Amino acid sequence: MSITADYHMHTHHSGDSTAPMEDMIKSSLDKGLKEICFTEHQDADFPDWYNLPEFPFILDTNAYREEFLHYKELYAGRIDMKFGVEVGMQTHIAAENTEFVQKGDYDFVIASIHLVNRKDPFYPDFWEGDTVENIYRQCFDSTLENIKLFTDFDVLGHIDYVSRYAPKGDTTYCYSRFADQIDEILSYLIKNDKGLDFNSKLLGNDISLLPNPVPDVLKRYKELGGKIITVGSDAHTPEKIACGFEKMRDIALTCGFKEYYTFEKRTPIAHTL
Repeated sequence: MSITADYHMHTHHSGDSTAPMEDMIKSSLDKGLKEICFTEHQDADFPDWYNLPEFPFILDTNAYREEFLHYKELYAGRIDMKFGVEVGMQTHIAAENTEFVQKGDYDFVIASIHLVNRKDPFYPDFWEGDTVENIYRQCFDSTLENIKLFTDFDVLGHIDYVSRYAPKGDTTYCYSRFADQIDEILSYLIKNDKGLDFNSKLLGNDISLLPNPVPDVLKRYKELGGKIITVGSDAHTPEKIACGFEKMRDIALTCGFKEYYTFEKRTPIAHTL
């Protein structure tokens, strides 16, 4: 078998992508996918940094839904399309995020940490003023705090997102070093029937890199009783769709998984790896 569903991708409806939705659909078809889920960004109260436009990650849900339904009908019978969203968590907007999701009639919801202490690890100044290890610990603490406050989601997005942008050459991050915090997050997800976004974005840049989460974290999720993983490229451009999916399948199988999941109306559906 192979992975034929990409469950994390963005179009021009997300503030960090300019990709036309139809281009993403056509690329998915070219790559042999049978199902895709658009997961446009909704990051309320994102800080005003680096000349970003005003409200860069506030999703125009109506415009997104209208275009999605148009292409869902146009490509019916060729590819199964699902209506999803990636919600950026911050503790002070947990209630706002819950209200947003409940109004959206989504098939699938990813909850992600993109900000810690109102700063994004994508930018170098995030890493200033503290040790890298302490910053990782702050990120994992924030993740646990947020998933306890905002609970209306299906999978936790790229649990170790922060590791993507660590200072070059830093070797602070590995599962064993932060096992106490990561295990607490994973255990909470499992207890509350939440899954993990198994995210191949870095593989689209260099196939030798590791996905998010890294294999040791994915394996630990399985050991603790976790079952639900979705596989997504986090593509913001057509050529990145399904990047590294063969490697992702091999890693998942090695970690003990036999299935990956898609969603319909927030209900998980298992598929053989």
